Amino acid sequence: MSMNRRDFLQVLAVAAAGGLALHSNPSEAAKAAGRLYDLPRFGQVSLLHMTDCHAQLLPIHFREPDVNLGIGPMAGQVPHLVGEHLLRHFGIRPGTPEAHAFTYLDFVKAAKTYGKVGGFAHLATLVKQLKASRPGALLLDGGDTWQGSGLSLWTQAQDMVDACKALGVDVMTLHWEATYGEARVKEIEENDFKGSVDIVAQNIKTADFGDPVFKPYVIRNINGVPVAIVGQAFPYTPIANPRWQVPNWSYGIQDDNLQKVVDEARAAGAQVVVVLSHNGMDVDLKMASRVRGVDAILGGHTHDGVPAPVIVKNAGGQTLVTNAGSNGKYLGVLDLDVKGGKVVDFRYKLLPVFANLIPADPAMDALIRKMRAPFEGRLNEKLAVTEGLLYRRGNFNGAWDQLLLDALLAEKNAEIAFSPGFRWGTSLLPGDTIRMEHLLDQTAITYPWTTVSMMTGEQIKTVLEDVCDNLFNPDPYYQQGGDMVRVGGLQYACDPNARMGARITDMRLAGKPLDAGKTYKVAGWAPVSEEASKAGGEPVWDLVARYLKAQKVIRPRALNLPTLKGMAGNPGMV
Repeated sequence: MSMNRRDFLQVLAVAAAGGLALHSNPSEAAKAAGRLYDLPRFGQVSLLHMTDCHAQLLPIHFREPDVNLGIGPMAGQVPHLVGEHLLRHFGIRPGTPEAHAFTYLDFVKAAKTYGKVGGFAHLATLVKQLKASRPGALLLDGGDTWQGSGLSLWTQAQDMVDACKALGVDVMTLHWEATYGEARVKEIEENDFKGSVDIVAQNIKTADFGDPVFKPYVIRNINGVPVAIVGQAFPYTPIANPRWQVPNWSYGIQDDNLQKVVDEARAAGAQVVVVLSHNGMDVDLKMASRVRGVDAILGGHTHDGVPAPVIVKNAGGQTLVTNAGSNGKYLGVLDLDVKGGKVVDFRYKLLPVFANLIPADPAMDALIRKMRAPFEGRLNEKLAVTEGLLYRRGNFNGAWDQLLLDALLAEKNAEIAFSPGFRWGTSLLPGDTIRMEHLLDQTAITYPWTTVSMMTGEQIKTVLEDVCDNLFNPDPYYQQGGDMVRVGGLQYACDPNARMGARITDMRLAGKPLDAGKTYKVAGWAPVSEEASKAGGEPVWDLVARYLKAQKVIRPRALNLPTLKGMAGNPGMV
């Protein structure tokens, strides 16, 4: 299906009139659709950008964070703005579809009004229209694409590989993809993606001789303009994820090598250089200040839905830095005007993908149905009903995280529970049935084993301090991804501005101070050690499914949040 601009707007109007509306008035719905998705072409070079979809092929609900703290020079800066602070900064009117897409505000009410977001069939319609109106446009995938659902786990990512090819992805970089193992990633690159999708990553090299594992960049000609796409994979993959899954690959932040690659691409004739990054936005902002010759960084990893680029000055001029959210709910559109061999102007729009406004592409819809068919029974298994909103995203415990922790505490008869600070995972509204698919949306990883450990109070503090430093280190290059470890049973205070080793204080269990020398029974899951993989602990989804079935109804529960110090007035929190 290929549509020109006029045809696409007519399709949106028909969809609105047919009940796919954000408004009760079909004409108003059609206007809303046009306002969101009618993007006149600009310049010669167009890049479409998606990232961190986490294998979500169907439309979903996804609540944006109410806590996204910036500290030090990052305090009060993009992307560390939430709620009303974000709306004011970007000039977005409250109560609009965009306000719902970019914030947590009135989430349940707004979600019921505006419907679900994302879904590859709806995304496909939008991509096809934009590619038709922008000849030569490339679709770039920032990674975290093959992981995050039961279907992707059970098919070893084949569902996402096939869907991305059908969507028309041109170039991608990597993060969670590597947790399927080196052999599987290379198998996909050399077979499924051959001749259609390029994987780029200038910072992944062989651990022995430092040879490139993937292409560092590709150059594509767009309307007579040579455009280089440089890959920057998540630099801390062997730390944040199991090293044993990528034993022969080295990663890292490699500014000098990136500069070398950018210079090489320019020497090869590139008039536009774009870095397709999975660093996280704070890292990208610092990198943009240090590396010359990059026109734009299209970023991911931190799941920040940022409506407009941040312009960073550097020794070579300036670099646009973006981040395109997660879960398939956004599509970034970067249009560049190139004259005299360099970028002279740009337009950028981060489009929320409202499934109620964009009709599903028939071919993609059929493909998704076919891929899901053998697994529908397992995916649709009913586990419980939730009476409250279930969500994950934020620096500290979300409602889904709390549910996982409560299950670990109960099923393992533990005093304390830890759950990883993952950013991915879909949201459920009050009254929704919790199905196995929803549980897997929170837990579907290749190292899902549950653990029980005896830890001293001192060891528990060390864990919390280490993770806290990863999140709040004032130097973004020392932030290794993720949010704060989720904690059950244990209460504590956190001062993000304190020095390393002094951020965590007042640790209490049942109101009593934690004893540094005493041992406590601690439950957890997602261990990164190879030894844990061989121990064969119960997968977390089996444990939580058992808990949910016994509970039957999940009532709203208080979140076990830390007492924050020094954060008054920070626009990264409510």
